[in-house]
Amino acid sequence: MKVFRWIGIIILFLLSFTAVKGQEEEYARLRERMVVKQIENRGVSNPKVLKAMRKVPRHLFVPSKYIDEAYEDHPVPIGYGQTISQPYIVAYMTEVIDPQPDDKVLEIGTGSGYQAAILTEIFDSVFTIEIIPPLGKRARERLQRLGYGNIEVKIADGYYGWKEHAPFDAIVVTAAAEYIPPPLLQQLKVGGKMVIPVGSPFFTQMLVLVEKKENEIVTKNLMPVQFVPFRREKIQKDE
Repeated sequence: MKVFRWIGIIILFLLSFTAVKGQEEEYARLRERMVVKQIENRGVSNPKVLKAMRKVPRHLFVPSKYIDEAYEDHPVPIGYGQTISQPYIVAYMTEVIDPQPDDKVLEIGTGSGYQAAILTEIFDSVFTIEIIPPLGKRARERLQRLGYGNIEVKIADGYYGWKEHAPFDAIVVTAAAEYIPPPLLQQLKVGGKMVIPVGSPFFTQMLVLVEKKENEIVTKNLMPVQFVPFRREKIQKDE
């Protein structure tokens, strides 16, 4: 009887392993389709960015009830009035900061941690700030669980940046601010780039590329976008 029991356990294990393997292959297929149809077809061509978008398992960064929408061409809610950005926007914002492996990058608005994961696939050193404690804690745990060791997560008001680790070669802001926060400009290295949505949270905003020159700040309007508001107040309790 023990032999039959062990045979049954082995069969169940093999069936489970096969199902998991098949599911992962399907997610890989969905990522490939996402990259080709949503990202490459819209002009994103940086090899490092495309490789990261193909590799990071986006479905692990969305709530389970939205997992079937993980690779669709739109943002996905993650709770607390926040979203995980549309795949194309994540890729585009990563490309426009001209990512270089040795650079140090700051992200404002960790959310679920997806954009941060993409950045960690490219940059040696990533710092990310989330103002909503439950989201920040979950993102930190998720990134650690997935083996991303070159990233630090801080729960704080992103308006003030992360002075202890400044200056940064690049800054990515994933929430709409009515103006570019001065502390972030101060913490951007000369020659560095920042991408940030600027405008009213209740209307279409403009995605802006900021370049810090030796004696001036140069801005360039990239495209109309719609992001969640840049939060300043801390949220202390769960939903």
